[in-house]
Amino acid sequence: MKITFFVVIILSFISLYGASQTPVIMEKETVRKIEVTGTAELEVVPDEIYFSMSLREYFRDEKSQKDKIVLDVLEKQLIDALKAAGMPRENLRVSGVSGYREWNGRKKPQFFLASKQYQLKLSNLQNINDLMAKVDDRGVEYVNVTRVEHSQKAQFRRDVKVNALKAAKEKAAYLLESIGSVLGEALEIKELEDNYYAPQVAQYANVRMAMADTAPAPETPLEYQKIKFSYRMLATFRIK
Repeated sequence: MKITFFVVIILSFISLYGASQTPVIMEKETVRKIEVTGTAELEVVPDEIYFSMSLREYFRDEKSQKDKIVLDVLEKQLIDALKAAGMPRENLRVSGVSGYREWNGRKKPQFFLASKQYQLKLSNLQNINDLMAKVDDRGVEYVNVTRVEHSQKAQFRRDVKVNALKAAKEKAAYLLESIGSVLGEALEIKELEDNYYAPQVAQYANVRMAMADTAPAPETPLEYQKIKFSYRMLATFRIK
């Protein structure tokens, strides 16, 4: 009887030891959730229009190559036009300088004509006509619109992203309401699309030069495309 009792004790100890080494598996709580996307868009009129232009020296008397109009004269006309329009001098920056020699049909080049390129920033496309009207036509080589921007671009990006997230929340709320459930807190938020479209404005030629020998063109507003912000957000919410 003593031996049997001893064996029972040993077996009980082994059973208890084994039970203490067995990991306890806890069932993970299932999270009830809903995943939706929200989209928002915004279109704004650009308030920063960037022009590239070039001023070039020329001769008043082309035939005899006399009476040269130098760059300093043309540049002063442009700067004075800026001042008269109340625009800051910093809006005009030099982007390059170039030049070439006039051969005039001879073996050796006779004259050197320089040109200078600029970047000009305006807040309104209409202002370019007033400025260029005060610069000698023959000294303007070209005037082109290169790009458009908006000074509040960063704020617009933020606002549209927030609106996209709000749209996602609103969608989740009415979807759950339709089945008698209630929206809980946000569990996860992701940006899916980040689109910023600034159109390349059609090239603007110096109309006064092209129309110099013809009747004046009618004064009509110049049209240009708007800047578009478009964002899509993915949001996951708990279902209460």
